[in-house]
Amino acid sequence: MTQTMPKAAPAAASATKTGAWSVTVLLALFMLLNYADKAVLGFSAQDILKDLGITAQQFGVVQSAFFWLFFAGAILLGALSTKIGLRWILAILMIIWVATMVPLVGTVSFTVLMLCRLTLGFAEGPAYALANHAVHSRFPAEKRALPAGIVSAGASLGPVVMAPILTWVIVRWSWHAAFGVLAVAGTIWAILWLVFGKDAPAESAASQAAESDAIDVPYPALIKSGTLIGVALLMFFGYWSTTLKVAWLPLYLSDGLGYSTLTTGRLVMIPYAVAAIGSISAGALSNRLLAKGVSRRVARGYLMGALVASSGVAMYGFTVVGPGVLQMVLITLAFSLNTASYAIAFTAVADVLHPRKRGAVMGGLVAVSSIAGVISPLVLGYFVGNAADKTAGYSQGFALVGVLIAVGSVFATFVINPDRDLAKFRARVQESAR
Repeated sequence: MTQTMPKAAPAAASATKTGAWSVTVLLALFMLLNYADKAVLGFSAQDILKDLGITAQQFGVVQSAFFWLFFAGAILLGALSTKIGLRWILAILMIIWVATMVPLVGTVSFTVLMLCRLTLGFAEGPAYALANHAVHSRFPAEKRALPAGIVSAGASLGPVVMAPILTWVIVRWSWHAAFGVLAVAGTIWAILWLVFGKDAPAESAASQAAESDAIDVPYPALIKSGTLIGVALLMFFGYWSTTLKVAWLPLYLSDGLGYSTLTTGRLVMIPYAVAAIGSISAGALSNRLLAKGVSRRVARGYLMGALVASSGVAMYGFTVVGPGVLQMVLITLAFSLNTASYAIAFTAVADVLHPRKRGAVMGGLVAVSSIAGVISPLVLGYFVGNAADKTAGYSQGFALVGVLIAVGSVFATFVINPDRDLAKFRARVQESAR
């Protein structure tokens, strides 16, 4: 018996590690599909405007409608994750996702399109938060940023992988067929997840709670902490850019800058590809800084804030330079640096959250950021629809958003301090125990 036990433990640890990375890959694919469905509406924008006979303002309303119930879904379904295993709740979300794709395969009215986007927004509200929650449950605190970065990269790779496929399908057949492709892909993922996406063992969550410094404190104390407030603000400002990338960037490139549909499909891939690389790199860098003894405030907060602020500066920048390589570089940075920050954001929050509260709080953070998703498409739609020249309308809208992102994120960055908040939580628990 003494000879076999030393071999069994490493084997079990290896199996656990392999399972954790397998789930990470599945969750990255989950986010890939989630963002592919957002992107296809942008790729199809001109055809949808023509087929349904709607204006730029109405298209902005369609894009905004996706976020009208996003907040409610993030809050309600995020809280539900504390009662239902992540294996089942993520599968249910994907099934709803597929159900909203199916009607769009056929001829639809403006009303049907709106209803599908509303339902999809409700189901996708907690998706990113729950995907991060699931991956955080399988890795110790000091190693979470990298797998979280891979999950975030999946969101960026969605348009990169699917853009050439969906663009070709749209050109060859129609935008309806593109939604059919997504429905099939989503069905396949749901089956794979139910087979391989088992919930993390309870003892794994317990051991990780011990490995991290997370302390179980009431929700009001968490909500008032500087780290959660700062991360919520940074995610809000960062999501302005994310929403515009999904909702308006393809149309801006084709309608505002004059690129063809196929060229637009290729150009849109660049910011998504850079965002995928940036997500993984930022996660790895955050882990490395933490391993070298750098404070969480710097390794998580300052790094995240710098990425979001730089995104805003780049967005303003591409509105004041002419078409060409420099403008495309700035467009790429504006729509990728903010995305690279999201994995660090959730990891910073996970550093101070007890696993039992992770799903609900992360869902709340997504809900807050989704408010930007409601506002930003409408704001840009207003500028474009009311401008005498569309190019000028795009420039004015993007410039305003760029300034808001840059200024707001600088303020939010200095509020984040996980180490300080952990010390406060620890003192609160010790005082309550007296």
